[in-house]
Amino acid sequence: MSDEHSTDLRETVRKRYAASALKVTEGGTACCGPEPVETDDNFGSALYPTADRDALPAEAVAASLGCGNPTAVAELRAGERVLDLGSGGGIDVLLSARRVGPTGKAYGLDMTEEMLALAIGNAERTGATNVEFLKGTIEAVPLPANTIDLVISNCVINLSVDKPAVFAETFRVLRPGGRIGVSDVVADDTLTPAQRAERGDYVGCIAGALSFTEYRTGLEAAGFTDVDITPTHPVADGMHSAIVRATKPVASGPGDDRRS
Repeated sequence: MSDEHSTDLRETVRKRYAASALKVTEGGTACCGPEPVETDDNFGSALYPTADRDALPAEAVAASLGCGNPTAVAELRAGERVLDLGSGGGIDVLLSARRVGPTGKAYGLDMTEEMLALAIGNAERTGATNVEFLKGTIEAVPLPANTIDLVISNCVINLSVDKPAVFAETFRVLRPGGRIGVSDVVADDTLTPAQRAERGDYVGCIAGALSFTEYRTGLEAAGFTDVDITPTHPVADGMHSAIVRATKPVASGPGDDRRS
């Protein structure tokens, strides 16, 4: 993919999510997924239990754009430090903050000013004091190495134009023994990139999806072990929402830069 095409795709994604944030702020709803975005049950807040939705500001729930519920499978523990890649309106950060408690911390990373503003407002509404939202891209995480216990993400990695960089950065910021618990769209190995693009566009979380083998290979190349990719529900023909888990080995490996 050329640098110019990558930049164009990233800007398209940024504009899409900025528009979603503004729509929520103005009282509407939106979600990531094939058109019509407002009614696709494979994406958005319907994938969260009612109790979780009811405990958060309506704006955080309305801005839920993902394809799963990573906090439900991430086995969050009190006192842990959690990073949400592409945190959007903050629903997963706020849920994580409640589960790690006052001795833990939940970070949200997003490149879209409008989403960050929405998320910060949502955190203020809940009174959460153990959250921090950072501006940046998931290919260049603005956190030191070996500082995070768990990385989560909800249907965002498929939007990246440089997934090897995302995997490498995720590995870098995790402490040895740290883990990932990610919801993402994954394609059957039989589907070519062109066939994936036929099933949905890039900003709709379809065209940029990796196959099961590509996802596993990418994580292992970054140094992860114990990779497990479990499909949860279909989002298009041959395309699945999946839970992706992996671990950073306790022994140092690629990306484990202790000088940071």
